Amino acid sequence: MTIRLVLLLAGLLAASSVGYAQKQRLKPGPPAGPLVLGAYAQGSFILAHTPAVKHLAVSHPTGVELNLQRQTNGSAPWHAWYRYPKVGAAFVYYDYHNPVLGKSYAATVYINKSFVRTQRQELNFRIGTGVGFFPIRYDQETNHKNTIVSSRLNATIQTRLEYDVAVSEHLGLLLGVGLNHYSNGATTKPNFGINLPTVLLGLNYHQQRPFSPLPIGESALTPPDLGRNFVEISGTAGLKQRNETDRNKYWANSVTIAAGRRVNRKSNLVIGLEGFYDRSLRAELRDTARTTENLPDVKKAGAYVGHELLFGRLAFVSQLGFYLYNPYKSNKFYYERLGLKYRFTERLFGSIDLKVHRGSADIIECRLGVRL
Repeated sequence: MTIRLVLLLAGLLAASSVGYAQKQRLKPGPPAGPLVLGAYAQGSFILAHTPAVKHLAVSHPTGVELNLQRQTNGSAPWHAWYRYPKVGAAFVYYDYHNPVLGKSYAATVYINKSFVRTQRQELNFRIGTGVGFFPIRYDQETNHKNTIVSSRLNATIQTRLEYDVAVSEHLGLLLGVGLNHYSNGATTKPNFGINLPTVLLGLNYHQQRPFSPLPIGESALTPPDLGRNFVEISGTAGLKQRNETDRNKYWANSVTIAAGRRVNRKSNLVIGLEGFYDRSLRAELRDTARTTENLPDVKKAGAYVGHELLFGRLAFVSQLGFYLYNPYKSNKFYYERLGLKYRFTERLFGSIDLKVHRGSADIIECRLGVRL
Protein backbone atom coordinates (compact mmCIF):
# COMPACT_ATOMS: atom_id res chain seq x y z
CA MET A 1 0.00 0.00 0.00
CA THR A 2 2.90 2.30 0.32
CA ILE A 3 4.56 2.37 -3.10
CA ARG A 4 2.00 4.74 -4.63
CA LEU A 5 2.30 7.27 -1.81
CA VAL A 6 6.08 7.20 -2.15
CA LEU A 7 5.74 8.00 -5.84
CA LEU A 8 3.38 10.86 -5.00
CA LEU A 9 5.79 12.28 -2.45
CA ALA A 10 8.65 12.08 -4.91
CA GLY A 11 6.59 13.96 -7.46
CA LEU A 12 5.78 16.68 -4.96
CA LEU A 13 9.42 17.13 -4.00
CA ALA A 14 10.65 17.20 -7.62
CA ALA A 15 10.54 20.21 -9.94
CA SER A 16 7.21 20.39 -11.74
CA SER A 17 8.13 21.98 -15.06
CA VAL A 18 10.85 21.01 -17.53
CA GLY A 19 11.56 22.76 -20.83
CA TYR A 20 14.12 24.77 -22.68
CA ALA A 21 14.45 28.50 -23.11
CA GLN A 22 15.75 30.04 -26.30
CA LYS A 23 19.32 29.63 -25.01
CA GLN A 24 18.64 25.91 -24.24
CA ARG A 25 18.64 26.49 -20.50
CA LEU A 26 16.23 24.73 -18.13
CA LYS A 27 13.19 26.80 -17.22
CA PRO A 28 12.61 27.13 -13.49
CA GLY A 29 9.46 25.44 -12.17
CA PRO A 30 7.19 26.73 -9.42
CA PRO A 31 9.00 27.13 -6.10
CA ALA A 32 8.68 24.16 -3.74
CA GLY A 33 6.71 24.53 -0.54
CA PRO A 34 8.45 25.05 2.81
CA LEU A 35 9.68 22.11 4.88
CA VAL A 36 8.69 21.02 8.39
CA LEU A 37 11.02 18.79 10.46
CA GLY A 38 9.63 16.89 13.45
CA ALA A 39 10.81 14.70 16.34
CA TYR A 40 8.23 13.10 18.69
CA ALA A 41 8.16 10.76 21.68
CA GLN A 42 5.29 8.24 21.75
CA GLY A 43 3.61 6.28 24.53
CA SER A 44 1.14 3.48 23.76
CA PHE A 45 -0.70 0.41 24.96
CA ILE A 46 -1.66 -2.74 23.05
CA LEU A 47 -5.37 -2.96 22.31
CA ALA A 48 -6.79 -6.42 23.11
CA HIS A 49 -9.14 -6.47 20.11
CA THR A 50 -9.54 -10.28 20.29
CA PRO A 51 -9.16 -12.81 23.13
CA ALA A 52 -6.24 -14.41 21.23
CA VAL A 53 -3.98 -11.40 22.02
CA LYS A 54 -5.03 -10.65 25.62
CA HIS A 55 -1.90 -12.31 27.02
CA LEU A 56 0.23 -9.78 25.07
CA ALA A 57 -1.80 -6.67 25.93
CA VAL A 58 0.03 -6.17 29.25
CA SER A 59 3.01 -3.99 28.34
CA HIS A 60 3.14 -0.28 27.43
CA PRO A 61 5.21 0.23 24.26
CA THR A 62 7.20 3.44 23.87
CA GLY A 63 8.58 4.88 20.67
CA VAL A 64 10.26 7.67 18.77
CA GLU A 65 9.33 9.24 15.44
CA LEU A 66 11.41 11.41 13.10
CA ASN A 67 9.69 12.96 10.11
CA LEU A 68 10.05 15.37 7.20
CA GLN A 69 7.03 17.18 5.74
CA ARG A 70 6.60 19.35 2.67
CA GLN A 71 3.90 22.01 2.70
CA THR A 72 1.94 21.94 -0.57
CA ASN A 73 1.69 25.40 -2.08
CA GLY A 74 -0.53 25.23 -5.18
CA SER A 75 2.06 23.99 -7.69
CA ALA A 76 -0.38 21.12 -8.47
CA PRO A 77 -4.16 21.69 -8.84
CA TRP A 78 -5.19 19.23 -6.11
CA HIS A 79 -3.29 21.22 -3.46
CA ALA A 80 -5.98 23.89 -3.47
CA TRP A 81 -8.84 21.35 -3.55
CA TYR A 82 -7.74 20.07 -0.13
CA ARG A 83 -6.72 23.50 1.24
CA TYR A 84 -2.99 22.93 1.03
CA PRO A 85 -2.20 19.84 3.13
CA LYS A 86 1.31 18.68 3.98
CA VAL A 87 2.82 15.44 2.64
CA GLY A 88 5.57 13.71 4.54
CA ALA A 89 7.73 10.69 5.30
CA ALA A 90 8.54 9.32 8.75
CA PHE A 91 10.65 6.75 10.56
CA VAL A 92 8.95 5.16 13.59
CA TYR A 93 10.64 2.99 16.25
CA TYR A 94 8.80 1.06 18.97
CA ASP A 95 10.05 -0.94 21.95
CA TYR A 96 7.23 -3.23 23.17
CA HIS A 97 8.94 -3.99 26.51
CA ASN A 98 8.00 -7.64 26.02
CA PRO A 99 10.50 -10.31 24.85
CA VAL A 100 7.74 -12.09 22.92
CA LEU A 101 7.23 -9.02 20.69
CA GLY A 102 10.61 -7.27 20.84
CA LYS A 103 10.90 -4.09 18.77
CA SER A 104 9.65 -2.72 15.45
CA TYR A 105 10.94 -0.29 12.82
CA ALA A 106 8.69 1.37 10.25
CA ALA A 107 8.99 3.75 7.30
CA THR A 108 5.79 5.56 6.37
CA VAL A 109 4.47 8.22 4.03
CA TYR A 110 1.43 10.32 4.83
CA ILE A 111 -0.80 13.30 4.17
CA ASN A 112 -1.53 15.86 6.88
CA LYS A 113 -4.60 18.08 6.49
CA SER A 114 -5.29 21.20 8.56
CA PHE A 115 -8.76 21.84 9.97
CA VAL A 116 -7.72 24.98 11.82
CA ARG A 117 -4.71 27.10 10.78
CA THR A 118 -3.73 30.49 12.17
CA GLN A 119 -0.45 32.36 12.39
CA ARG A 120 0.47 30.60 15.66
CA GLN A 121 -1.39 27.27 15.77
CA GLU A 122 -2.68 24.37 13.69
CA LEU A 123 -5.10 21.50 14.27
CA ASN A 124 -4.31 18.71 11.80
CA PHE A 125 -5.54 15.24 10.87
CA ARG A 126 -2.88 12.88 9.53
CA ILE A 127 -3.27 9.54 7.77
CA GLY A 128 -0.44 7.45 6.34
CA THR A 129 0.77 4.01 5.42
CA GLY A 130 4.06 2.20 5.12
CA VAL A 131 6.09 -0.91 5.87
CA GLY A 132 7.07 -2.18 9.32
CA PHE A 133 9.85 -4.61 10.22
CA PHE A 134 9.67 -6.90 13.28
CA PRO A 135 12.91 -8.80 14.02
CA ILE A 136 10.97 -11.18 16.35
CA ARG A 137 7.93 -13.00 14.98
CA TYR A 138 5.69 -16.01 15.61
CA ASP A 139 7.35 -19.40 15.49
CA GLN A 140 5.42 -22.56 16.28
CA GLU A 141 8.35 -24.09 18.16
CA THR A 142 10.26 -21.16 19.69
CA ASN A 143 7.77 -18.25 19.94
CA HIS A 144 4.25 -19.68 19.78
CA LYS A 145 2.85 -17.02 22.15
CA ASN A 146 3.37 -14.28 19.55
CA THR A 147 -0.07 -14.51 17.94
CA ILE A 148 0.15 -10.87 16.82
CA VAL A 149 3.13 -10.85 14.46
CA SER A 150 3.72 -13.85 12.16
CA SER A 151 5.97 -12.24 9.54
CA ARG A 152 8.89 -9.85 9.76
CA LEU A 153 7.46 -7.49 7.11
CA ASN A 154 4.06 -5.93 7.83
CA ALA A 155 1.96 -3.14 6.41
CA THR A 156 1.27 -0.25 8.77
CA ILE A 157 -1.54 2.32 8.85
CA GLN A 158 -1.47 5.49 10.95
CA THR A 159 -4.25 7.90 11.87
CA ARG A 160 -3.60 10.88 14.09
CA LEU A 161 -5.00 14.16 15.41
CA GLU A 162 -2.27 16.78 16.03
CA TYR A 163 -2.18 20.19 17.69
CA ASP A 164 0.86 22.37 16.88
CA VAL A 165 1.35 25.67 18.73
CA ALA A 166 4.21 28.11 18.07
CA VAL A 167 6.74 28.66 20.87
CA SER A 168 9.04 30.78 18.67
CA GLU A 169 9.21 32.06 15.08
CA HIS A 170 10.15 28.63 13.67
CA LEU A 171 9.60 26.16 16.53
CA GLY A 172 6.28 24.51 17.37
CA LEU A 173 5.23 22.28 20.26
CA LEU A 174 3.19 19.29 19.06
CA LEU A 175 0.63 17.31 21.07
CA GLY A 176 -1.18 14.40 19.46
CA VAL A 177 -3.32 11.28 19.84
CA GLY A 178 -3.46 8.53 17.26
CA LEU A 179 -3.65 4.87 16.34
CA ASN A 180 -0.89 2.76 14.76
CA HIS A 181 -1.86 -0.57 13.18
CA TYR A 182 0.45 -3.33 11.93
CA SER A 183 -0.69 -6.36 9.93
CA ASN A 184 0.52 -8.60 7.08
CA GLY A 185 -2.92 -8.85 5.45
CA ALA A 186 -3.20 -12.66 5.95
CA THR A 187 -0.11 -13.30 3.84
CA THR A 188 1.13 -15.33 6.83
CA LYS A 189 -0.89 -16.62 9.79
CA PRO A 190 -1.70 -16.12 12.62
CA ASN A 191 -2.59 -12.59 11.56
CA PHE A 192 -4.39 -10.88 14.42
CA GLY A 193 -2.27 -7.75 13.98
CA ILE A 194 -1.35 -5.15 16.54
CA ASN A 195 -3.25 -1.94 17.37
CA LEU A 196 -1.47 0.79 19.33
CA PRO A 197 -3.50 3.75 20.65
CA THR A 198 -0.84 6.42 21.08
CA VAL A 199 -0.19 9.81 22.69
CA LEU A 200 2.59 12.02 21.29
CA LEU A 201 4.70 14.93 22.47
CA GLY A 202 7.36 16.57 20.34
CA LEU A 203 8.73 19.54 18.43
CA ASN A 204 8.34 20.79 14.86
CA TYR A 205 10.75 23.10 13.06
CA HIS A 206 8.83 25.18 10.47
CA GLN A 207 10.89 26.62 7.63
CA GLN A 208 8.13 29.19 7.04
CA ARG A 209 5.18 30.07 9.25
CA PRO A 210 2.64 30.97 8.09
CA PHE A 211 3.20 29.97 4.46
CA SER A 212 1.92 31.82 1.37
CA PRO A 213 0.32 29.70 -1.41
CA LEU A 214 0.89 30.32 -5.11
CA PRO A 215 -1.88 31.95 -7.17
CA ILE A 216 -4.64 29.47 -8.10
CA GLY A 217 -4.93 28.82 -11.84
CA GLU A 218 -8.05 27.97 -13.83
CA SER A 219 -7.04 24.29 -14.00
CA ALA A 220 -7.45 24.07 -10.25
CA LEU A 221 -11.10 25.06 -10.59
CA THR A 222 -12.10 22.79 -13.49
CA PRO A 223 -10.15 19.57 -14.18
CA PRO A 224 -10.19 18.65 -17.90
CA ASP A 225 -11.78 15.21 -17.32
CA LEU A 226 -14.60 16.45 -15.08
CA GLY A 227 -17.88 14.78 -16.10
CA ARG A 228 -16.18 12.22 -18.36
CA ASN A 229 -16.78 8.46 -18.33
CA PHE A 230 -14.08 5.78 -18.47
CA VAL A 231 -13.70 1.99 -18.68
CA GLU A 232 -10.88 0.02 -17.03
CA ILE A 233 -9.68 -3.57 -17.34
CA SER A 234 -7.32 -4.96 -14.71
CA GLY A 235 -5.98 -8.09 -13.07
CA THR A 236 -4.60 -8.88 -9.62
CA ALA A 237 -2.24 -11.36 -8.00
CA GLY A 238 -1.57 -12.11 -4.34
CA LEU A 239 -0.21 -14.74 -1.97
CA LYS A 240 -1.91 -16.03 1.18
CA GLN A 241 -1.59 -18.74 3.81
CA ARG A 242 -4.54 -20.92 4.85
CA ASN A 243 -3.75 -21.40 8.55
CA GLU A 244 -0.94 -21.83 11.08
CA THR A 245 -0.41 -25.55 10.39
CA ASP A 246 -0.24 -25.28 6.59
CA ARG A 247 2.89 -23.23 5.90
CA ASN A 248 2.38 -23.25 2.11
CA LYS A 249 1.59 -20.01 0.26
CA TYR A 250 -1.19 -20.05 -2.34
CA TRP A 251 -1.75 -17.74 -5.28
CA ALA A 252 -5.04 -15.90 -5.63
CA ASN A 253 -5.98 -13.96 -8.79
CA SER A 254 -8.82 -11.86 -10.09
CA VAL A 255 -9.85 -10.07 -13.29
CA THR A 256 -11.99 -6.93 -13.29
CA ILE A 257 -13.85 -4.77 -15.79
CA ALA A 258 -15.09 -1.46 -14.38
CA ALA A 259 -16.87 1.67 -15.59
CA GLY A 260 -16.63 5.02 -13.85
CA ARG A 261 -17.23 8.74 -14.04
CA ARG A 262 -15.44 11.72 -12.54
CA VAL A 263 -18.27 13.47 -10.71
CA ASN A 264 -16.31 16.37 -9.18
CA ARG A 265 -12.76 17.59 -8.59
CA LYS A 266 -12.10 15.07 -5.81
CA SER A 267 -14.14 11.99 -6.72
CA ASN A 268 -14.67 9.16 -9.18
CA LEU A 269 -17.66 6.83 -8.82
CA VAL A 270 -17.10 3.30 -10.14
CA ILE A 271 -19.06 0.08 -10.70
CA GLY A 272 -17.45 -3.20 -11.72
CA LEU A 273 -17.69 -6.92 -12.37
CA GLU A 274 -14.91 -9.31 -11.36
CA GLY A 275 -13.99 -12.97 -11.14
CA PHE A 276 -11.81 -14.64 -8.46
CA TYR A 277 -9.71 -17.79 -8.29
CA ASP A 278 -8.23 -18.50 -4.86
CA ARG A 279 -6.11 -21.68 -4.83
CA SER A 280 -6.07 -21.83 -1.03
CA LEU A 281 -9.81 -22.60 -1.13
CA ARG A 282 -9.15 -25.59 -3.36
CA ALA A 283 -6.63 -26.95 -0.82
CA GLU A 284 -9.05 -26.25 2.04
CA LEU A 285 -11.90 -28.01 0.29
CA ARG A 286 -9.84 -31.12 -0.41
CA ASP A 287 -8.77 -31.30 3.24
CA THR A 288 -12.28 -30.98 4.67
CA ALA A 289 -14.45 -32.83 2.13
CA ARG A 290 -15.45 -36.43 2.85
CA THR A 291 -14.96 -37.34 -0.80
CA THR A 292 -13.10 -35.78 -3.70
CA GLU A 293 -15.99 -36.40 -6.10
CA ASN A 294 -18.40 -33.65 -7.16
CA LEU A 295 -16.64 -30.91 -5.21
CA PRO A 296 -18.13 -27.41 -5.55
CA ASP A 297 -16.38 -24.85 -7.73
CA VAL A 298 -14.05 -22.59 -5.73
CA LYS A 299 -14.14 -19.83 -8.36
CA LYS A 300 -16.25 -16.79 -7.51
CA ALA A 301 -17.75 -13.85 -9.37
CA GLY A 302 -18.91 -10.56 -7.92
CA ALA A 303 -20.09 -7.03 -8.56
CA TYR A 304 -19.07 -3.91 -6.65
CA VAL A 305 -19.66 -0.19 -6.26
CA GLY A 306 -16.76 2.04 -5.34
CA HIS A 307 -15.40 5.52 -4.74
CA GLU A 308 -12.00 6.99 -5.60
CA LEU A 309 -10.74 10.00 -3.65
CA LEU A 310 -8.35 11.82 -5.99
CA PHE A 311 -4.99 13.44 -5.21
CA GLY A 312 -3.56 14.17 -8.64
CA ARG A 313 -2.34 10.83 -10.06
CA LEU A 314 -2.98 9.09 -6.73
CA ALA A 315 -6.37 7.86 -5.51
CA PHE A 316 -7.62 6.28 -2.30
CA VAL A 317 -9.97 3.45 -3.30
CA SER A 318 -12.90 2.08 -1.26
CA GLN A 319 -15.29 -0.57 -2.56
CA LEU A 320 -18.19 -2.73 -1.39
CA GLY A 321 -18.83 -5.91 -3.37
CA PHE A 322 -21.30 -8.80 -3.43
CA TYR A 323 -20.71 -12.33 -4.69
CA LEU A 324 -23.05 -13.27 -7.53
CA TYR A 325 -21.51 -16.70 -8.13
CA ASN A 326 -20.25 -18.44 -4.97
CA PRO A 327 -20.77 -22.25 -4.98
CA TYR A 328 -18.27 -22.86 -2.17
CA LYS A 329 -19.52 -20.77 0.78
CA SER A 330 -16.15 -20.11 2.38
CA ASN A 331 -17.08 -16.59 3.52
CA LYS A 332 -19.91 -14.08 3.77
CA PHE A 333 -21.82 -13.01 0.66
CA TYR A 334 -20.14 -9.58 0.59
CA TYR A 335 -16.59 -8.18 0.67
CA GLU A 336 -14.84 -4.84 1.09
CA ARG A 337 -11.69 -3.46 -0.48
CA LEU A 338 -9.41 -0.55 0.48
CA GLY A 339 -6.41 0.48 -1.55
CA LEU A 340 -4.11 3.02 -3.14
CA LYS A 341 -4.17 3.50 -6.91
CA TYR A 342 -1.59 5.31 -9.01
CA ARG A 343 -1.83 6.35 -12.68
CA PHE A 344 1.57 5.88 -14.31
CA THR A 345 0.27 7.31 -17.61
CA GLU A 346 -3.10 8.36 -18.99
CA ARG A 347 -3.75 4.68 -19.83
CA LEU A 348 -1.71 2.54 -17.42
CA PHE A 349 -2.38 2.28 -13.67
CA GLY A 350 -1.50 0.07 -10.72
CA SER A 351 -2.74 -0.37 -7.18
CA ILE A 352 -2.18 -2.24 -3.95
CA ASP A 353 -5.45 -3.28 -2.30
CA LEU A 354 -6.54 -5.01 0.89
CA LYS A 355 -9.54 -7.31 0.38
CA VAL A 356 -11.56 -7.86 3.54
CA HIS A 357 -14.38 -10.20 4.61
CA ARG A 358 -16.45 -8.82 7.49
CA GLY A 359 -13.56 -6.85 8.96
CA SER A 360 -11.04 -9.71 8.63
CA ALA A 361 -8.20 -9.36 6.11
CA ASP A 362 -8.38 -11.89 3.28
CA ILE A 363 -5.49 -10.95 0.97
CA ILE A 364 -3.28 -8.11 -0.23
CA GLU A 365 -3.77 -7.72 -4.00
CA CYS A 366 -1.30 -6.21 -6.47
CA ARG A 367 -3.23 -4.82 -9.43
CA LEU A 368 -2.19 -3.70 -12.93
CA GLY A 369 -4.65 -2.33 -15.46
CA VAL A 370 -5.41 -0.13 -18.46
CA ARG A 371 -7.95 2.65 -18.94
CA LEU A 372 -9.80 2.61 -22.26
